[in-house]
Amino acid sequence: MRGSNSHLNVAGNTRRDFLVKTAALAGAGALLAGAAKKPSVSGPSSSIKAAKRVPVPDGQPIRLGVIGTGGMGTGHCDAIIKLTKDGRTNVQIVAVCDVCDSHMARAKKLCEEKQPGVKVDSYRKHEDLLAREDIHAVLIASPEHWHAQHAIDAITAGKDVYLEKPMTLRLDEALALREYSLKHPDVILQIGTQMMQLPRYHEARKLIRSGEIGHPTLAQTSYCRSSKDGEWNYYAIDKNWKPGENLDWDRWCGPLGSREWDPKIFARWRRYRDFSTGIIGDLLVHVVTPLLLALDSPWPTRVVACGSHIIDKDMENHDLTNLAITMENGTQMIVAGSTCNEVGLETLIRGYKANLYLGSVNCQVRPERLFVDEVEGRTIECENIGNDQDVHRVAFFDCVRSRNEPPAGVDLSTKVMVIVDLATRSMWEGKAFTFDPKTMTASPA
Repeated sequence: MRGSNSHLNVAGNTRRDFLVKTAALAGAGALLAGAAKKPSVSGPSSSIKAAKRVPVPDGQPIRLGVIGTGGMGTGHCDAIIKLTKDGRTNVQIVAVCDVCDSHMARAKKLCEEKQPGVKVDSYRKHEDLLAREDIHAVLIASPEHWHAQHAIDAITAGKDVYLEKPMTLRLDEALALREYSLKHPDVILQIGTQMMQLPRYHEARKLIRSGEIGHPTLAQTSYCRSSKDGEWNYYAIDKNWKPGENLDWDRWCGPLGSREWDPKIFARWRRYRDFSTGIIGDLLVHVVTPLLLALDSPWPTRVVACGSHIIDKDMENHDLTNLAITMENGTQMIVAGSTCNEVGLETLIRGYKANLYLGSVNCQVRPERLFVDEVEGRTIECENIGNDQDVHRVAFFDCVRSRNEPPAGVDLSTKVMVIVDLATRSMWEGKAFTFDPKTMTASPA
């Protein structure tokens, strides 16, 4: 069952007002939920009509709409069509939506060519796609600042939701989306985080739950890679983009308010702190989420982080990050992220009695010296599932049919967003932050 704690302690000014007032501050771009600020997303768009979930008839394909086709969205389309051809699921992509005509046209062409006989409609506005009564689910791969609004609107329209990571851009949006999702338990919401399906993390969770390794004391993980040309610069800039003609720039900016046209931001928004948390939200969520699952999903209560600009100094977001996290049960976590060096930390969970090594396909148990007679050192063989992201996609569509809880649901993903948001604030503002799970508020330590 989904979590029952749906309290949201936020009220007051909008993020747009806050950013205008604090634009000169180095830490602009994140709100303190504990400072009684109103979430930038408080409910569905006014043009969205409430609707009941559309059931999938037995033997019929799941009819899917895709919102956001500029990067990951089109990749998802290609993968889902292949999964259907391979018989691993049964999905038809029947609609795509994007504010950029060239992105939308490319996705529409790919889907129609690879789904012979399936008509694919295209939309500039997500509200028009969501108005379709024949669509069962949507995949949302829009930029992070749109995630919360797109997901809330889809839930309102009765569509099951596969939402790309990170869950939202800021914590107040995650809390608002969590509360809204918990009020609509009949609609599936799954976050598209990689590594969630890897069996070794689930085996680790079983071992921790059984008490075999004792109380988990310190976990560590990382996501490190490197690029000679600067991270996320591989997203191409099209000289033919013309805002107001073939691209709706104002709508793309949406919840963040009007901005001057900048093709670099449009194509490479992950590099800019107003639009993305960079390494933390785009990369580290993939390793933090399954590790948090293995630890049995406690709430983070204190986060401190530091970031550096070492090589890619043209990027606003940091190219090196380090996080220290304390959980409500006292367990601590160390997380490293880099886009300027690819050597990371070994993934492991230290316990009072034994340690779990999770850096390979398998889960390895190594007892502490004092407990070698109590804990059996061994390797738990885990299935090599291949492309775990494909498995995650299939799991979502299975949930759409079965109505079972998704493997990366709203509670776990909100806990990850506490880490993402507080770490981002900590880096920019130079202080530690705490989170109170009872009041669902954050504040400086």
